Formats: sequence, C-alpha cells, structure tokens
Amino acid sequence: MPSARPGPARAVVRGVAAQLRRTTRTAPARLRTAAVLLTVLVLAFGALTAWQAAVRAHAAGQVVSHSQPLNQDAAEIYRSLADADATAASAFLLAGDAPQAVRDRYRADLDTAARLLAEAAARTGPSSEAQQWLTALNRQLPQYTGLVETAGADDRQGLPLGGAYLRYASAQMQGTMLPAAQHLAAVEAGQLDGDYRTAGSLPWAALVLGVLTLAALVRCQVLLLRRTNRVFNPGLLGASAAVLAVLGCLAAGSLSVRSELADSRSNGAVPLRTLNQARIEALQSHTAENLDLVARGASDTYTRQWSALTASLAGAPGADGGDRTGGTLARARSGAPGEAATALDRARTLFATWDERHVAAARSNEQGDYEAALHTVLGGAGDSAEGAFTALDQQLARAATAEQTALTRSAKGTDGVLDAVAAGAVVLALLAAAGVLRGLGHRLAEYR
Repeated sequence: MPSARPGPARAVVRGVAAQLRRTTRTAPARLRTAAVLLTVLVLAFGALTAWQAAVRAHAAGQVVSHSQPLNQDAAEIYRSLADADATAASAFLLAGDAPQAVRDRYRADLDTAARLLAEAAARTGPSSEAQQWLTALNRQLPQYTGLVETAGADDRQGLPLGGAYLRYASAQMQGTMLPAAQHLAAVEAGQLDGDYRTAGSLPWAALVLGVLTLAALVRCQVLLLRRTNRVFNPGLLGASAAVLAVLGCLAAGSLSVRSELADSRSNGAVPLRTLNQARIEALQSHTAENLDLVARGASDTYTRQWSALTASLAGAPGADGGDRTGGTLARARSGAPGEAATALDRARTLFATWDERHVAAARSNEQGDYEAALHTVLGGAGDSAEGAFTALDQQLARAATAEQTALTRSAKGTDGVLDAVAAGAVVLALLAAAGVLRGLGHRLAEYR
C-alpha cells in the first residue's frame, strides 16, 4: 500500500527545516544565525519589559492623579447632597429662626455638589458609565433645589403644603439622586480597584522572556567555549550582564511598587471606603431625625429609618439596652492609621452623645411636647443633637483627610520607579544587542 503524501502544512515545515539546515551547515552561517536570533530576542525582551513597566507606571500614576481623586470626589458628591438634604430639613424646622450658618451650610453643600459634578464630568469620558450618572445628577439637582425653595416659600406664608413639598424633595433626593450618586461612587471605586490591580500585577511575560533570553546567551557562550576553548566572550558577557541587570531592576522595581501600593490600599483606600460609608450613614440618620420632626408624627417611616441606619452605623443596642457594638464605625476604626484612628475614637464617643439626645427628643415627641423635642434636636449648638452630629461629622472629616494623606503618601512616586525601569530596559537592551553583535562579530572575523 503506498504511503500517504504529507499535507501542505507539513511540507512547508519540512521545507523550512531543510533550508535552515542548509544555511547553518557551516560555522560562519551558524554564527550569523545565532547573532540574528539573539539580537531579536534581546530587543524583544527590552521592548516587552518597557511596555509592561510603562503600562503599570501609567496605572500607578492614575491611582494618585485620576482614579483616587475621582473616587473621593464621587464620595464627596454623595456627602454634599445628603448633607444638603439634612440641612434643608433643619432650616425648614427652624423657619425664620434658622441661623445664617444653617442657610450658608445648605448653599455651600449645593455649590460643592455642583462644582464637583462639573469637574467630574470634564474629567470623565463621554461614553463612560460614570457620565450617565453625572448627567442624571446635573439634571436633577435644580429640580430638588426648586422643590426646597417652594417648601420654604409655602411655610413662610403659613401654608401646610410646605412640609409636603419638603418631604417630596427629600424623597427625590433619597430615592433618585442619592442612589445615582452611589452608582457613580461604585463606578469610580471599580476604576480605582482596576488601577490598583494593574499597577501591582507582576510582569510575568517580561520576566519569563528575560530568563529565556539569559539562558540563550549562556547557552551560546557554552557552545563557543567548547568549540574555541576561550573562556570569555566580552560581547556576550556584557550582553548577559545587561539582560541580568534588566531582570533584576524589573523584579525589584515591581516588588517594591507592589508592596507600596498594597500599603496604600490597606492603610488608605480600603479604610477610606469604609469611612465614607460611615459618613453617609451618619448623614442619612441626621436627615431621618430631622424629617421625623417635619412629619410631626404623621408617619413612623423616619423613626424606622433612624433605627436601621444607626444600627448599621454604630451597631445594634445590646439586648439589655447596653452599649452598641459592631457597625460601620467600628470597622472603619479597625483599619484606620494613626490620626484617623484617634478621630474615629472621638466620633464613636460623639455618636453615643448624639444617640442619647435623640432618644430624649423622641421621648418628648411621643409625650406630645413637640417644642421640647425640637429644642433637643436643634436647640443650642452645644447641647443639642444637631451639635453632637456636627462634631461627629467634623471628626469623620478629619479621619477622611488623614486616610487620604496616607493613601497618597504610599502610592506617590511608584509610577516614577516603573518609568525608570522602562527607560533602563530600553537602554540596556540596546547595549545587550550591541554586545551580541560585537561578540559574535569577532568570532566571524576569524573565518575571513
């Protein structure tokens, strides 16, 4: 039976193999082939190293200059909107007696939210997921402020619709705007996580190719030693040293950056994210407390919201009514560095004070003494629930600033390390290629 003829692909492979055997039949031909292959390998290693280091350097730079600031701006947008909602309720309850500081805080919150929305929109791509939430918030913010202004105008005229308008405005904020802000924060947090992963990932492809390149250079020198009995080939030895230097710098630089970014993440980004959640829950609790007074007992919705939010923030009360345990504040404290931990310890103490005053106000309200409840919540700044909340919010802001500083301090400069590795890889790869050509060129000259 006749043997099957080889397929086209196999025939091509056999033809290429035969051609290689013919072209490397002589020693000079083998040296030329080795020079070409080693030069290509060295340059490919340098290019791959430079590319992978540059990609990670860009991601590390984004952590400090782009994704983390946008992530924190998204959290601040949420905080400003939530605080504006709570402050609007405070101003409504106090009506004509509302201090100028309360009105100024409301306007400052709205101005901050509008400014950060505009800045985030300018720094975000038009087709990105974040842009749709920014567009929605920019559209809804004037609608919300219009409702609040209508509520205030009706209340000043003694119309009962004022409270209804304010509750409607708050429902829009709580049901539409804050969820949109939360989606925006989630998108930016995902971008930050992605930049951390990219910047901290090890460049395995470049490391593996570098080891293979070094092995090929050593193998070539061993073969030359066997054929020429010359121990050293200066060109190939220099090329090997250059490749080894690139490998060492790449490994050391990558591990150093990985460690610094891990520190930035564990001591900055992660506790800051938990802290931002605590600030949000505190603001939402403050809003529920004020709107409960606006409702004047018409609904227990805000009472239930307060209980749920404070249980998440500071933990549920003990079975015997004892101290609260667990909660977002405790989680934020457990991972907080230095100054942030001190601020959070104070914040937990202030929450206990706030909770006590809230309970006293709720008791007065249940007994029909609305004026006493109003005074306990919004009375003198030093001994009111409002005063305790404001002090708590200030401590949370202090902790956020400390954690933001820790994050930036750890991550700053990591992109410069990787940029230096990329630039060094290019220079050393060119020197290694020159060493290969010089070393094997000298051997070729001996056959002339």
